Amino acid sequence: MTMRVLSAAVLLSCALMAQAEINLSAQLPMAPEVKVGKLANGLTYYIKKNAKPEQKLELRLVVKAGSILEDDDQRGLAHFTEHMAFNGSTNFKRHELVSYLQSIGVKFGADLNAYTSFDETVYMLPIPTAKKENIETGFKVLQDWAGGLSLNEADIDSERGIVLEEMRIGKGLGDRMNKVLMPKLFNGSRYAERLPIGLEDTLKNFKPEAIKRFYRDWYRPDLMAVIVVGDIEPAEAEKLVQSHFGQLKNPEQPRPRAYAPIQSRAYSESLVFLDKESPANMLYIRYAIEPYKEHTDFAGYRQKLVEGMVMSMLGQRMNELTQQAEPPFIQGGGAMGKVAHGYQSFSALAVLGKGGPQPAISALVQESERARQFGFTASELERIKKGMLRQVERVYNERDKSESATFAAEYSRNFLVNESMPGIANEYAYTTELVPGITLDEVNAAARKLLPADQHKLVVYMGNEKSDQPAPKGEELLAAVNAAEMVAVQAQAEKVYATSLMAKPPKAGTIVKETVNKALGLTELTLGNGVKVVLKPTDFKNDQVLMGAHRFGGQSLYDAKDMFNARYASTIVAQMGLLGYTPTDMQKILAGKTAVSGASIATLSEGLRGSSGSNDVETMLQLAHLEFTQPRKDEALYASFIGKQRELARNALLTPEAVFGDTLTATLYNNHPLAPRAPRVEDFDQIQLDRVMEIYKERFASAKGFTFYLVGSFDVARIKPLIATYLASLPAPAIVADYKDPGIRPVKGVVKQEVYKGSEQKSTVALVFTGEAKYTEEAQMQMQAMLEVLNIKLIETLREKMGVIYGGQIGGGLSKRPYGSYQIQTSLPCAPQNTGKVIAATMELIRKMQDEGPDPADLAKVKENWNTSYRKALRENGYWLSRLQGAAVNGTDPANSILKYEQRVAAIKPSDLQAAAKRYFNMENYLQMVLYPEAK
Repeated sequence: MTMRVLSAAVLLSCALMAQAEINLSAQLPMAPEVKVGKLANGLTYYIKKNAKPEQKLELRLVVKAGSILEDDDQRGLAHFTEHMAFNGSTNFKRHELVSYLQSIGVKFGADLNAYTSFDETVYMLPIPTAKKENIETGFKVLQDWAGGLSLNEADIDSERGIVLEEMRIGKGLGDRMNKVLMPKLFNGSRYAERLPIGLEDTLKNFKPEAIKRFYRDWYRPDLMAVIVVGDIEPAEAEKLVQSHFGQLKNPEQPRPRAYAPIQSRAYSESLVFLDKESPANMLYIRYAIEPYKEHTDFAGYRQKLVEGMVMSMLGQRMNELTQQAEPPFIQGGGAMGKVAHGYQSFSALAVLGKGGPQPAISALVQESERARQFGFTASELERIKKGMLRQVERVYNERDKSESATFAAEYSRNFLVNESMPGIANEYAYTTELVPGITLDEVNAAARKLLPADQHKLVVYMGNEKSDQPAPKGEELLAAVNAAEMVAVQAQAEKVYATSLMAKPPKAGTIVKETVNKALGLTELTLGNGVKVVLKPTDFKNDQVLMGAHRFGGQSLYDAKDMFNARYASTIVAQMGLLGYTPTDMQKILAGKTAVSGASIATLSEGLRGSSGSNDVETMLQLAHLEFTQPRKDEALYASFIGKQRELARNALLTPEAVFGDTLTATLYNNHPLAPRAPRVEDFDQIQLDRVMEIYKERFASAKGFTFYLVGSFDVARIKPLIATYLASLPAPAIVADYKDPGIRPVKGVVKQEVYKGSEQKSTVALVFTGEAKYTEEAQMQMQAMLEVLNIKLIETLREKMGVIYGGQIGGGLSKRPYGSYQIQTSLPCAPQNTGKVIAATMELIRKMQDEGPDPADLAKVKENWNTSYRKALRENGYWLSRLQGAAVNGTDPANSILKYEQRVAAIKPSDLQAAAKRYFNMENYLQMVLYPEAK
């Protein structure tokens, strides 16, 4: 036993010895590894030293102030204040903050961000710590956010257009629905009147004094927390908190920080909401809203475990209903959830199928009532316990590899809603002690208390006004729910499942060759059946193994008449299970194990993706083996899948965004029959189960030509026998292991098109540049760098200077297969009247890049961000799996792409970006498409 394992075992044994002394009335302790304190002015702080990611510090400013606190003349100003935090403060003039943070590798939006909700505003700032001065500056930023915003009139006026554009993006079906539903969902509470985005008239016309008043009233230390997690000594962090935030003062007469009450529903009611853009018909039932308080003692912690078991088992039962040949709904379920600060409610939701609301109402109500009346079975509880214990074990195993941002989020919840945080070592000890002792009687008693009966409720039907199904009337909805509640239900029968997936393992094959790549830390195996396996053992995670497998071929080998059979083959087979087991059966058989694997048939290839815990690798490999050898055919599950897909496709092209995207694809590829368009109902008429099975077996009956990759926490010597058993034993007869070029090519010349769809006054501009080009890693990096710089300029120019967009991006890349090509595409949401300005400004930025090249400072920002991201990714299993597979697909050297990344970044010059802009932006060959609202 290694010293590391020994010390972990000692710690665990000590924790287990303490478990017998758990006093359920005692308060839960605070995690010992986090320093929690409070300054004299009332500001709370949380500090934890954490090693992952390396040389990174996660800073948070959490404010218990959101839109619920706005006065009538401040509707939307909590959110506007958040915007102004990036637009001028004591230490940073407008635009300086974002520019500085970009220069140290922090990307606006992706890394640096914030959000405003009803009851809080949270600012997130990750800081690289390689340079000591970055830490000091990071604390200055938080200090400015807490008490140093400039809020001058010119900056406010400049930001109005940006916030109004954000509001515009949010307009549409969801916004129209919220305006009708919110007053009902919140029982007339103030929450329904204080959506964070606010009112358009207020945003256009508010006086600067109104936002200054909000900032003065609510951004105060007694409502704030500063969170510091990462690469820093706690004592140093505490001094920085004290020096930067100790001087903040509360108002002499602070306004009381009260939370909005939500009244109990006095009677049952219904609501029917119809909209011509609704892509699906849905049913929602909200039961009584009740007060809720976070439990901070051991009894409450235990009760939370019990309630979690109830909801998990109910969710599994609801999911099983969707596996019927004629399911009552496409998707659905019920659960207890938070409504707002201090309140919770049980709700049920279903996406409706062709049967409409009646079968969904019956299923949702009666399945909940079945669980309430009769509870759950002993085997259901046993499976849930296994899963719960395995889940907490995995988190415990990763306790020294957990990301700083995860801890920061936990501490934020503790501050905002008083969620307990005893720490994972304690939680592991408590859970392993408490869960085995929870009885079926306790769980069923909790179900009787949690699940609704004889409650006032709100029943909502949301659908399309042009639907094939006539919408129900409100009184019909209530009557249907009331009738469903009166139907007698029976207890669910106990069913016995196998305890293992495979009765016995297959006869093992052989490993005929083994080589070691010391530079990359790889062990490369060739198996007796010709399959190749690349092993990359790591210590990035303690309980994670990722698997990937790839071979060329895929849908490209099938002609147009088989297009839909091939496109959906792997998805359909996955819906039917393996061996003699349905997917639901397999979940139950594998309870307590963390292992998944899925086969796919893509356009040019087929492959597998899987993951497991370190102790469950064998199960993952068993699943992979069975996906080759034992796919299952099930007429009922096939019918269920096809029926649900037809219903989802029926209204899928009713939203403006869906129509725009589908039209863009059709136009870009000249209506090529093989181009990936949005699904139509008639597509599914062309699918035949027998042919689906034939295609799947044609591609997976042989493993010849496959290369598997396993990356994660495993020992090579121990995993090799498993590989011999489950991968080397796969059949590998001769098979075509190459793809065919399907001949899909983009349109030539300059094509301009307008799409008219939607009722809201909003547009989207898409510019697509395509062409042929040779793929190289250097060319790819140069293009990506050029596009990243353009994104910086898009935000600077179109957002910050012109105020015509809230957000948007330009992206693209080179492809080697099926032929050397590139594609670059913009997505720029804006006002209909500003589309011309957006197009002209974007084209001008492109031309400037072609004529003058990038500002070297902008290129330096991109490089710094790339290197920062690379250093973090280098310690992630997913990065290695992606890079190793990507190198094989593109025929490149993985050592060059992985180990020499920073040298390759350093080699990129401004002239490379200018040359890339000239090469890839051909002003005589692009597609311009603009979405406009329909004429009224």
